[in-house]
Amino acid sequence: MKCQRLWIAAFLSLALGVASSAGASESCAPLLNFSAKTIDGRETIDFCKSYRNQVVLVVNTASQCGYTGQLKGLESLYQAYRGQGFMVLGFPSNDFRQEHDNASETERVARKEYGATFPLFERSAVSGDAASPFFQALAKESGVTPQWNFQKYLIGRNGKIIKVYP
Repeated sequence: MKCQRLWIAAFLSLALGVASSAGASESCAPLLNFSAKTIDGRETIDFCKSYRNQVVLVVNTASQCGYTGQLKGLESLYQAYRGQGFMVLGFPSNDFRQEHDNASETERVARKEYGATFPLFERSAVSGDAASPFFQALAKESGVTPQWNFQKYLIGRNGKIIKVYP
């Protein structure tokens, strides 16, 4: 995990630097032309409005997985780089049978046990025919479908995938 954090930090530094000098487009990149409800279901977030011209790390999470501890590292990245236009977006999924049925329990684990403050969205499918349209687009663009929990897609300010982390 430590090595993976270093690689993510290195790519973030590159992405934040290169993307800011490249000039951001005013139109919405197709990969961000989606919306999702927050984990509590109270708000629908338009990704174009909220995350356009930012570097975004999309992660499918699971609160009962051996990798759930990665939430702490993801929070550290979020805190370190959010002032430079970086976002972490967490998408709980039960595709691999390691997520609570109850959204409030999923949120409690992420927020209280691991200190995650980055946006979390309603549980959704991330692989196969049932995958949400957003994760279908991520898979199509990257050529990589999540094979397990905590698959990460790093999206540049231009709305293109920079790197995928298993």
